[in-house]
Amino acid sequence: MEEHKKVPKRIAQTVLNSLKGGVVPRIGLPYVTVGRKNEIEALLHDVDIIAEGGASFRFIVGRYGSGKSFLLQTIRNYVMDRGFIVADADLSPERRLQGNQGQGLATYRELIANLSTKTRPEGGALTLVLDRWINAVQSEAMQETGLSPDDPALADATDKKIYAVTSSVSEMVHGFEFGRLLSAYYRAYVTDDDETKAKVVRWFRGEYATKKEAREALGVGMIITDDDWYEHIKLFATFFRLAGYTGMMILVDELVNLYKIPNAITRQYNYEKLLTMYNDALQGKAKYLGIIMGATPQALEDKRRGIYSYEALHSRLCEGRFSRPGARDMLSPVIRLDPLTPEEMLVLCEKLSGMHAGLYGYERQVTTEDLAGFIKIEYGRIGADQNITPREVIRDFIELLDLLYQHEDMTIEALLESDEFSYARSEAVSDRTAADFVEFTL
Repeated sequence: MEEHKKVPKRIAQTVLNSLKGGVVPRIGLPYVTVGRKNEIEALLHDVDIIAEGGASFRFIVGRYGSGKSFLLQTIRNYVMDRGFIVADADLSPERRLQGNQGQGLATYRELIANLSTKTRPEGGALTLVLDRWINAVQSEAMQETGLSPDDPALADATDKKIYAVTSSVSEMVHGFEFGRLLSAYYRAYVTDDDETKAKVVRWFRGEYATKKEAREALGVGMIITDDDWYEHIKLFATFFRLAGYTGMMILVDELVNLYKIPNAITRQYNYEKLLTMYNDALQGKAKYLGIIMGATPQALEDKRRGIYSYEALHSRLCEGRFSRPGARDMLSPVIRLDPLTPEEMLVLCEKLSGMHAGLYGYERQVTTEDLAGFIKIEYGRIGADQNITPREVIRDFIELLDLLYQHEDMTIEALLESDEFSYARSEAVSDRTAADFVEFTL
């Protein structure tokens, strides 16, 4: 048995509580990451392409509880460590890719509100990034010129560097106004004009309702809308690179909410927007930008309401004849999550068992054979090989650990033999013994 890493109690508490509640923890994922090696490697290959000035677009497809959100969160943490800025959002009835009542803009606002960096992983990093950019430019100007901070000539040197960045952005669609606002923020920063800084940030967040309001506040005759919000995401990706970051990664989950849109025409408009974003990434119209979206199989494949109902997307995304469970093409735009194997779930339960014991300060009693017995029952249910999800197994297992900790007279054998668990054994479709699940060294 390998020695388990000591997990800080704060992280262990968050991880166990989140997983028991059926949600993915924001912290501590490396302690419980199991399997998905091929999927992670494929997505990290995309990261290298983005860092070199390219763009990528991937769909992560799996059933509820299959690990989509877990994989997205794992990638989120990894790319932040690599110097990326990450923005994530879940779609909902109020947040879509396109809408005539602000639903697309609502998604943009959520993404910008959730802008995260390694030093600000909880979101809300926009102001931090802007200030860091200006400080970095000023420091570069001082090093290159040797001028003191009080020298007026330093301001001119800094202005030139700022202008170089805003000019680069200005060449893009809607970039002229974007560049003007970056310049306005810089001027407000150096003159301690907090009111103007706040107005610029408000514009970047898409919070001005009318062009008139934006013109009166900032002298800019346009605002971010449902129709053009994605163009501003591309602008941010380029700006972040110029500001010293590696690139930008957008993570959008719950694509099933597009599938659920009742109006067929509205659905098609959303799929059209999806196609635009997909084409931009593959045709080189976006730079330093990665997009990963999470969807259920039905939301993707249903030819009446799903993404495949939009023929231009169907022809681009449909799986080839040779890909199958266990041998997926990880270079395709769609990454399908196969169920975790019993062996992988055993390793995960091993990690959770050690984390639980460390959190509550007891000597771990659950053996590998006990874990294998639990996994055998969970996977022994009819149809479990295709229908069981990590979320279900993890919730059952953490509940098991909680009960054993709270009731010292209980044993894992008794719990596994209880009515709640024993019915599964009678339905088992596999004759494999517990030892079959422990053919490897943990």
